[in-house]
Amino acid sequence: MRFSKVYLLLLSVSNQYMTAQVNIENTISKVWIADNGDGTYKNPILHADYSDPDVIRVGEDYYMTASSFNCIPGLPILHSKDMVNWELVNYALQKQPPFDVYDTPQHGNGVWAPCIRYHNEMFYIYYPDPDFGIYMIKTKNPKGLWSEPTLVKEGKGIIDPSPLWDDDGKVYLAYAFAGSRAGIKSILAICTLNSEGTAANNDDVMIIDGHIGEGTIEGPKLYKRNDFYYIFAPAGGVATGWQTVLRSKNIYGPYEKRKVLEQGNTKINGPHQGAWVQTVSGEDWFFHFQDKGAYGRIVHLQPMKWQDNWPVIGEDKDKNGVGEPVASYKKPNVGTIYPIVTPPDSDEFNAPKLGLQWQWHANPKLYWGLPSSSGYYTLFCQPKVENTINLFEVPNLLLQKFPSNQFTATAKMTFNSRFDGENTGLIIMGLDYSYLKVQQDDGALFISQVNCNNADNKGIETKTESIKLANKTFYLQVKVKEGGICSFFYSVDGKQFESVGNDFKSTAGKWIGAKIGFAALREGKINDAGSVAIDWIRFNKNN
Repeated sequence: MRFSKVYLLLLSVSNQYMTAQVNIENTISKVWIADNGDGTYKNPILHADYSDPDVIRVGEDYYMTASSFNCIPGLPILHSKDMVNWELVNYALQKQPPFDVYDTPQHGNGVWAPCIRYHNEMFYIYYPDPDFGIYMIKTKNPKGLWSEPTLVKEGKGIIDPSPLWDDDGKVYLAYAFAGSRAGIKSILAICTLNSEGTAANNDDVMIIDGHIGEGTIEGPKLYKRNDFYYIFAPAGGVATGWQTVLRSKNIYGPYEKRKVLEQGNTKINGPHQGAWVQTVSGEDWFFHFQDKGAYGRIVHLQPMKWQDNWPVIGEDKDKNGVGEPVASYKKPNVGTIYPIVTPPDSDEFNAPKLGLQWQWHANPKLYWGLPSSSGYYTLFCQPKVENTINLFEVPNLLLQKFPSNQFTATAKMTFNSRFDGENTGLIIMGLDYSYLKVQQDDGALFISQVNCNNADNKGIETKTESIKLANKTFYLQVKVKEGGICSFFYSVDGKQFESVGNDFKSTAGKWIGAKIGFAALREGKINDAGSVAIDWIRFNKNN
């Protein structure tokens, strides 16, 4: 008897260990890992839409945030120990103000390029909303709760903030302008803030007019080094531009400027808009994005060094004095080797909380969906927004970023529909979208492919011929090939998959990449709508 108890105890411990190992393995992406495992890494370090990335080091830890626009929760917080392996650990903005505005989808609006900083044992994020002004949030623990947003500088079209706490105690804020709201653009300016960093003063000074030599300039990041003030600023346009750096020994200028990073002979278009970070060992590195269409603005890491108090980013292969992006490079020297981690993509929905990879298109409502401890996530069939003809204005789409350039995503779902007209599906969402739609009609379930082009301009949905499903439990699958080409499949047993519809070329959304996820909808309100239980979604390499 005693032996049996010991055996059962050991067996229980062994099972717990194996389960923990499986859980660890399941958190590592099967479709994109930047760490080559041999002391080098490949770019992009994140093949996902973490646009306008900004990064800081605090001790031996690195933290990244990015713009999130109308996707909620917003302001993702990523953590790394080596700048190559990144884990998504939090969102700084759980709900976006003004709430009456962002309770409905505001495509392309919301959180534009943010700036994360650390000062006096406090983490700060300054972020712009182009329709309202510059906000600030703060916390002592970036993985915990952040403060409610404080409107620091009110005004339409004021964007891309970057604070600097100077050696003499003064606080400055660099920023740019959005022409769509302000009527001016390609201008960088600086003002002062109060000592708490909570309110801007009316002492704004123009630093540079980018119409001269830059075409357009925005996204300033303000630093100080060796008594020089530096402004790192993307120029030349989102998809086709370069990185410009300004420097001066006076915060208000005049500033010298130099182009320090360009596409050159590489395939990395528009290498700009990012962050300079220095390791504990004294190495310098630069993060930037690449606009890759449907995949969004993906994140690259470049080596950086200083020459004559000017940064040199990437590798100057053609010896013209301007760096070019690297495709692969030795990892940063951080003193040790850390395990591989990645942002999540697959989800077993086993935890009683929604995974961090998921976002909505507006401030979420409790009745859109609920997690459980039963191994699935439930989406409830919500009525479509009145007077809409497609899904572009639907807020309750449960979506995540494309995690790689190529992948297969398969979801197991059980549709507990209650009334005809209720539907669910697996969707690829952008300005054009396509999805596998399962709908109850005449008491039975039918599957079809639904497509919509120019959804933002009231495009009309079209659908293929419907196929009757025998079971309410089914498997939906999409294979995404290079170029964002999507092929759809379904299965009733998870083994034999049948093709549905035609290939679909995914497109970006409004300032965001295409996203993948789920819908659950119906016509009209009722007091007991149907629902879909999402058992899991798994991302794997294409066969």
